[in-house]
Amino acid sequence: MGGALEGVKVLDLTRVLAGPYCTMILADLGADVIKVEAPGGSDETRFWGPPFQNGVSAYYLCTNRNKRSITVNLKSEEGREIIRILAKEADVLIHNFKTGSMEKWQLDYDALQKINSRLVYCSITGFGETGPYRYLPGYDFIIQGMSGLMSITGSEESGPMKIGVAMVDILTGLYSVISIEAALLERGRSGKGQKIDLSLMDTAVSSLANVASNYLISGKVPRRLGNDHPNIVPYSKFKALDGDIIIAVGNNRQFATLCEVMGLSEMAMDARFCTNVARMENKLELTRILEYQLQLKTVNEWIKLFSEKNIPCGPIHTIDQVFEHPQVLARDMVVQVEHPEAGMVKLVGSPVKLSRTNTKIERHPPMAGEHTWEILQEAGFSFKETTYFKENNII
Repeated sequence: MGGALEGVKVLDLTRVLAGPYCTMILADLGADVIKVEAPGGSDETRFWGPPFQNGVSAYYLCTNRNKRSITVNLKSEEGREIIRILAKEADVLIHNFKTGSMEKWQLDYDALQKINSRLVYCSITGFGETGPYRYLPGYDFIIQGMSGLMSITGSEESGPMKIGVAMVDILTGLYSVISIEAALLERGRSGKGQKIDLSLMDTAVSSLANVASNYLISGKVPRRLGNDHPNIVPYSKFKALDGDIIIAVGNNRQFATLCEVMGLSEMAMDARFCTNVARMENKLELTRILEYQLQLKTVNEWIKLFSEKNIPCGPIHTIDQVFEHPQVLARDMVVQVEHPEAGMVKLVGSPVKLSRTNTKIERHPPMAGEHTWEILQEAGFSFKETTYFKENNII
C-alpha cells in the first residue's frame, strides 16, 4: 500500500532546514517531492560540515531523503518557465526565498494560481510577508533571540542561551506540514488552492506557550530558570550519587509518593511542601532536602524505585546513549539507506507511525540534479529541449 499522501506532487524550492524538513515529512508520507536547486546544487547544507561521509554533508542528509532533485536556473526566463510548467501539475509549491523574490520572478501565488487554481502555495520567511520587518532575512539563531526564547533558556548564571538544535526551524517545518495538509483537505471541499504565509518569528512566539500566557496574565517578565519549571515543584534536574536525574512531579499525589519512596513520608504533610503553591514558595529548601537524600543511591537505583511507583523520572542521555537505547531502536528511529556517493548512511527514522499507510524511506537524499532529465521528460519536454537547457546552463 502506498503512503498516506501518495498522488500528491510537491514542488520544493526551499533550502537549509525549515522548508526541507517540511518536505521530507511530506515525502516520508508518500508525496512525490521534487527538490529544486540552481545548477550545481544551491542548498547551502550540501557544503556544511564536518562531518561528511565520502564528501556528503551529514547536515544535508538529515532532511532530504525520499525526494527527487532537479536543477533549474531561476535567473533565466527559460528556467522560470520550467517552474511554471511543473507548477501546472503540482498540488503544492513551497519556497523560502525572501519576501518579494518570487514576485520579482513572476512565480508568486497570484501569478501561479492563474495557471493552477488548485495549487497550495506555502511561503516560509523570517518575519512573514506583512509588517515592518517583512523584507528582512531571518535565521533561527536570530529569531530565538528576538522572540524571547533565549531570554528564558539557560540560567541566571549562564545568561541567555539558544536551544541546542535549530528548534524554530524545526517547528516552522512542522507548522508548514500542518498548514499544507489542512489546505489540501479544504481543497477537497472547495476545489481551490490557497496561499500559506508562515514565518519563523510567528512560530517562535507561538512556541512560548505557557510562558507567554504567564506573562500575558500576570504582567511579570519571566526569568531564566535553568532546568526548573515556572509553575511546578519539584520539576527539575537533581544530583544523585553518580550523576543527574530528572524528576517531574505534576501533582500532590505524585509528591506524596515521591516522599514515601525516598523515606521522607512526613514531608508530604509539612505545610511548607504539601501543596504546589507552598512548594513553589519553598523551592530552595525542598531542593536541598531532596538532593541530600538522592545522594544515597545511584541514578539507576532511583529510577528503578521511582518507576515502580509511576513517579515521572528519567536520566540525561548523551547522544550516543540515545541511539543505543532499546526503546529508540525498537521504534525504528535509526534507519539506513544506500547513497550513490556516501555509501550506506544512517538516518533518523520518522516518528509518524500509521497502521495502514506507514511512512517509508525509499529514496536516498538526492544528488543535485540527479533526476532532472527524468522530471523534465515527465513534464513533456523533449530530449532536444532538455539538451538545449543543459548546454545553456538553464538546468
